[in-house]
Amino acid sequence: MYYANVSQQLPHTSRVIEVTGNGKVMATPNYVQIQIEVQTRGKNVQEVQQENAIIMNRVIQSLLALHIPRENIQTAFYTITPVYDYEDGKQIFKGYEVTNAITVKITDTSQIGEIIDTAVENGANRISSIQFNIDNVDTYYQQALSLALQNAQMKAKTIAETMHLPLQPQPIEIVEELEKSPVLYRSMAMIDSKISTPIEQGQIAINATVRVKFQY
Repeated sequence: MYYANVSQQLPHTSRVIEVTGNGKVMATPNYVQIQIEVQTRGKNVQEVQQENAIIMNRVIQSLLALHIPRENIQTAFYTITPVYDYEDGKQIFKGYEVTNAITVKITDTSQIGEIIDTAVENGANRISSIQFNIDNVDTYYQQALSLALQNAQMKAKTIAETMHLPLQPQPIEIVEELEKSPVLYRSMAMIDSKISTPIEQGQIAINATVRVKFQY
């Protein structure tokens, strides 16, 4: 009886190495957005609204005086909320709270401390967020993406050399793993107008990640 050579009839099975590549680029922010709030409370809702409007108009005028373009000042939200307290397990109405919040885009980051101090001096009583951003973030991301691909190739090469595998130099699949836009974020609560406000912008890390498959 004749038996065929089974091993010669089996097709070649391609084998794959999958690696994750990471790249990071550091960049200095070129603008910042801060959220400035005016909160007022009182029994009469119309009076509370009027007081709030007067203060916020004063805040906005003080920012315009610092040469902040009007188009860089935008209302973020405006709320009117009833305020209650609890005494002996009973809900007692205390009045209304009105909150008017604006976002301010600052292109000269050296002005941040001065702008915060000026807003507080003119009646703002809450700085709820500071976000440092980059206009041309895509340029930095492309650099990080290139580094991520190089990182993936180095990892695959190291694995192949360690395991003595005949790695094919060109990848057979590349998957980009998208991340949210990087933002350097700081939050702040109540501000004391008697103290100068130092703000350090630092740097933003732009990251890129890819999953790459190589055949061997």
